[in-house]
Amino acid sequence: MSNSRQPAHPIDPLFTARWSPRAFTEETIAEPALMSLLEAARWAPSAYNVQPWRLVYARRETPAWQPIFDCLVEFNQMWTKRAAALVVVVSQREAMFPGRTEEAPNQWHSFDSGAAWASLAFQATLSGWSAHAMAGFDAEKLRAAIQLPQGYAIETVVAVGKKGDPAVLPEGVREREMPNDRRPLVDTVAEGVFC
Repeated sequence: MSNSRQPAHPIDPLFTARWSPRAFTEETIAEPALMSLLEAARWAPSAYNVQPWRLVYARRETPAWQPIFDCLVEFNQMWTKRAAALVVVVSQREAMFPGRTEEAPNQWHSFDSGAAWASLAFQATLSGWSAHAMAGFDAEKLRAAIQLPQGYAIETVVAVGKKGDPAVLPEGVREREMPNDRRPLVDTVAEGVFC
């Protein structure tokens, strides 16, 4: 599929080429290829460089897959079953800030973990893979499945795979299987004051 998204101002094509498909092939991902995506996430910026994100992954053909997959809502299971990997992005709510002797609440943990997710998504696009972050999962069941300690928030689950034929999706979903647009920049930014 060609990229028909058009930015209003000059940007690298990577930003319009990246999108979140649901139709995946059943192609597997080799561990080194997945590690490349996770490595990109590792290099995301963070406040005070505390790097609050942690990533728990499972490739489809491994025993780690099913416990994470089982925590997704039925709609997400319908399309992620063809993905090559699932990555759970979590963030530590507290951090050891410079000059401190005890951990303190990190109000930027989710923001910084979002940067890690974006880095993973852009590296996936550059590498010929696709990444789709989702919110449809049972958080408590997932916390137990990945043995996540208290003090960490579950931010998202990301499906990674090769873009597939939209025909594998049910009607109603298939029609939406294309890159979407964004609201105009003028509706997103304001100089000096919020409007």
